[in-house]
Amino acid sequence: MARLPDEFIQRLREANDIVELFRSYADVKKRGRTYVCCCPFHSEKTPSCTIYPENQSFYCFGCGVGGDAINFVRKMDNVGYMDAVQILAQRSGLQMPARSPDEQRTADLRRHCLEINREAANFYYLQLVKGQDKRGLAYFSSRKLSPATIKKYGLGFAPDDWHALHYHLRSKGYTDDEMVAAGVCRRSEKGAVYDYFRNRVMFPIVDLKGSVIAFGGRVLDDSKPKYLNTNDTPVFNKGRNLFSLNFAKNASSTTFILAEGYMDVISINQAGFDNVVATLGTAITPEQARLIAQYAKEVVISYDSDGAGQAATQRALNHFADVGLPARILKMEGAKDPDEYIKKFGADRFRLLIEHADDANLFQLTRCKEGLDIETELGKTEYLRRVVRVLAGIANPLQREVYISRIARETEVKAETLQIQVDGAVRAAKRSADRIQFRAIEAQSLQRDELNPEAQTYPKESKAEKEILSYLLHYPEDCEMVLQLVSPSLFKTEFHRRIYEAICEICSREEHFTLSMLHEAFSSEEVSRISGIIAGFQETPVNRDTLEECANVLREAQNRIIPSAEMSDDDLRRLLASKQKK
Repeated sequence: MARLPDEFIQRLREANDIVELFRSYADVKKRGRTYVCCCPFHSEKTPSCTIYPENQSFYCFGCGVGGDAINFVRKMDNVGYMDAVQILAQRSGLQMPARSPDEQRTADLRRHCLEINREAANFYYLQLVKGQDKRGLAYFSSRKLSPATIKKYGLGFAPDDWHALHYHLRSKGYTDDEMVAAGVCRRSEKGAVYDYFRNRVMFPIVDLKGSVIAFGGRVLDDSKPKYLNTNDTPVFNKGRNLFSLNFAKNASSTTFILAEGYMDVISINQAGFDNVVATLGTAITPEQARLIAQYAKEVVISYDSDGAGQAATQRALNHFADVGLPARILKMEGAKDPDEYIKKFGADRFRLLIEHADDANLFQLTRCKEGLDIETELGKTEYLRRVVRVLAGIANPLQREVYISRIARETEVKAETLQIQVDGAVRAAKRSADRIQFRAIEAQSLQRDELNPEAQTYPKESKAEKEILSYLLHYPEDCEMVLQLVSPSLFKTEFHRRIYEAICEICSREEHFTLSMLHEAFSSEEVSRISGIIAGFQETPVNRDTLEECANVLREAQNRIIPSAEMSDDDLRRLLASKQKK
């Protein structure tokens, strides 16, 4: 991989402030000299991600992800190093240096995939509005979509033809391999390329930058599958994107509506609600819940009321609870979905429906009655058992007490009795959570460290190495002095030695060292680990005395003779002889 000039990396770092970058994705709060937020890379209710403006780095003490602006984009957008640099360069208006042939091919494929998607979207749109087959336009007309809405969402129609788009894209100069990579075409077992979407109305999926990254297609009859969606491609991951988020992120409301499908979203949006999104043909994922939490203060779930819809609602509630996002449930009477409700009763009634949506706790308490006859002793007992479990999960004591009073009145059970049961369940849940956390910590301590496997064999030396690295990362200007004190050959773990040698090599050629200069030599996970070394000693940096103590630990380890079980008698004699000569 061709090395990017350090000067360019430094300019890129200065042009993309880490705090402002985080503010685009999370609710960032100042805490002393640092900033904190809920980590955008894992689900949590309490902020464990710390941002350090002084060295333009971040580290999450919950999941271990860390780094600089480049690593943030690598993890957030799920891209490689060079693509992350490209994104940041575009964001800040910097001109990218030349790439290596392999890097250029990867970048070109991503660019061509986006170009193909844009061209396909235009093709499908023109087929809808100007094509000879008017069935797609008739379908959208029957769903009462206006021409403005059709244009806003770029809706289209895929002709009932195996090669319509294929031949169109070929005429534009794109290769079959590129079309297959973009997901708009497929290749048969015999190698023939054909259109993936045929005889369907089309819904382009647009990312937050305004690029078409994928498509959803719906049949016009009862054939299966009803919906067909683009599989994962170099520019698309269905579990990390949301339909219509490009509009919802700019909505004035901080309450998002989570609908079940494309048509529900479009109908709700047409009725005047920009704050609506949907998943992409799959159940909501933790990543999508975190994505919504970055833009919304609350979410209203609008799923079908059938069994599958109720189960999907419960899964969504679990994910939103994990990210600390309050959720409410939309209950509709007289219509099977939001599209039908708006057509029958209008946008104003739908707005009232949203305002009076039930909270998540009421939804879960209501579900406790499913399959039970609570008029019977057995049914009521089982109902109360389920209710106690739900009530114990309500974190707010005042809110919990309100529901306890309500359930007590409903079941004619003393509130005090119910309170005792709930308090017991809360204590039991805490003990269980503590046990799980202890086991996780215990398992982690026994788990093989994939990045630095030798640390388990040399724990004392590994700790010393980490403190030496911390000193060097905090005071890179002392590199020459540290190098005289600690030779790379003293390091017992290969991973720490690689970091040490890389920092020293950069410091030998550059006046100023930054974490960003390590990306070309280390993976995203390794950069996170290095960021953890920085963060771990941020409050109490390693001083010169500790540095010398650590150097002594490594020197003593080198002089120590540790016979190996695999060492032969001859090897041992040679080792002893070499030590005596010294």
